[in-house]
Amino acid sequence: MAGRDGGRLIFMTPGIRRQSLVVGLLALLLFSAGVYQQAPIGFDSRFVLFAQEMLRHGPSFFPTTYSQPYADYSALSTLFVWLSALPFGQVNSLSAWLPSAIAAAVIVTLMYRLVASYSIQWALLSIALMLLTHTFVTETRAISLDLMLAAVAFAVFYLGYAADHFAAPRRWLLIFALLLLGFGVRGPIGLVIPTGMLCSYYLLNRDWQRLIGFGLMAALLLAVCVGFLLWLAKISGGPEFMQDVIRMQFTGRMDGSEGASGPLYYFTGSVGNYALAYPLALLALIAVWLNKPRQTGPALRVLQYCVAAGLIVMLGLSIPQAKKARYLLPMLPMAAIIAAYPFVGAQGRWFVWLRRLMQALWLLIPAALMAVVLFARQRFAEEVTHVASLMTLLGLLQAVAVAVLFRPQWRPQTLAFSAVLALWSFYILLFEPLERQLYDTQTFSRSAFALVQQDPAPLVLHRMGKDAKAIKFMVNIEQDLQPLFTESIQGLESVAAPAWVMMDLNDYRAIQGTVPGALQPVLIGRFDKNDFVLLHMQKP
Repeated sequence: MAGRDGGRLIFMTPGIRRQSLVVGLLALLLFSAGVYQQAPIGFDSRFVLFAQEMLRHGPSFFPTTYSQPYADYSALSTLFVWLSALPFGQVNSLSAWLPSAIAAAVIVTLMYRLVASYSIQWALLSIALMLLTHTFVTETRAISLDLMLAAVAFAVFYLGYAADHFAAPRRWLLIFALLLLGFGVRGPIGLVIPTGMLCSYYLLNRDWQRLIGFGLMAALLLAVCVGFLLWLAKISGGPEFMQDVIRMQFTGRMDGSEGASGPLYYFTGSVGNYALAYPLALLALIAVWLNKPRQTGPALRVLQYCVAAGLIVMLGLSIPQAKKARYLLPMLPMAAIIAAYPFVGAQGRWFVWLRRLMQALWLLIPAALMAVVLFARQRFAEEVTHVASLMTLLGLLQAVAVAVLFRPQWRPQTLAFSAVLALWSFYILLFEPLERQLYDTQTFSRSAFALVQQDPAPLVLHRMGKDAKAIKFMVNIEQDLQPLFTESIQGLESVAAPAWVMMDLNDYRAIQGTVPGALQPVLIGRFDKNDFVLLHMQKP
């Protein structure tokens, strides 16, 4: 395929297309490395429970907890996990994380195609900077609706760009199908973000006809999707459930009742949440501005498109009061491409300094991670594993990074991907296992439920929150269960014996002097980094 960009013929060769598939496949293997039987923790617990209930009861329009529809999401993302779990007959970490890993690999593939036609080095370093971003790493190794949305949004942007610059067919049907997919995965925001990214491209090109036409069609599609979603909510749970959907997916996120942050949260917080890509992208933009008279060519135009698309995401997501770092993932590929721009033959001393800074950071990452491993071994001596093998691997990567300093032709790519392999090895072999031990909920949950099964009686979850700690207990129970919930001592005292009661050890200490407080714990253990107890209330 070929097209024109700034008067210069740009080729999308079959070789680049094949290379992009190889790069994407390698990325998928990296994203899935060591994944199979990890127990769910944290935010993953909710989505794993969704998929478990879908396996037991079959697909539905909304995911369920306690066999009741859940208003905050549609069931499409759960359906992906359900489909990947069917061959295993259960929801394990591989089937749970696979949709997110595939979405991340799609982003990698399309990033390569977008940028490699201008510079293969630029494409590889852009991908490396994205893979070195902490939020990207953690969301790839999890069930991440926002990463799925990032793949949809980048694909929509790429299709719009490729139609003009690589002489690709203008795939409007595919673009609108992707918008539907985005809505299905993430609700209204899943359609608005990719629409905004493609509209920013048309705006920068002053292509008013396509801007207005596509914007109006997307707005119409949004209205139809919202109406259809509310209709599904009404038939799934009645008018009350439909109001819950409106509150959780619309008004709650806009007015901050589901959690609020300041208007500049994404612009300031991203310096840490999206390092190294975001802060380096800011420095690259400053360098472009300082060297503006000397910056020309098609690569600069790609940079401008990425700036516009990334900025529209940040501005658009700053409007709702509810803000979380992971929501901004659709911006990350753009930030990574911008951050790697200094390696596209950019002239000027500012770009020279930026190239040196990035290479110095990549060079130091394996050694810095070795220091962290040694600290972790001292701090978490019993929990840390694979120390010897990890230190050996990091040492080899550091040696490769030092050796390549004397080969300028391969230096940037080798330093960058040595850093990538070092970070991912550290995360997979040390950070992830340590985190799962510290926040483990499976051991205590299964031990407690085994005792309940030995002497069946209602299970009371005291001050655990039906949508909070209780979810982390339920995800470890391989059957349907309808526990009772209490929040106060009066509610707990009103529970008729016999019954089992699970609560935080601190809550148990707080009820000393009451009838339930006089009970001796049958089981004490760690649950989500806290001490929990199981009590047995028996008939007098």
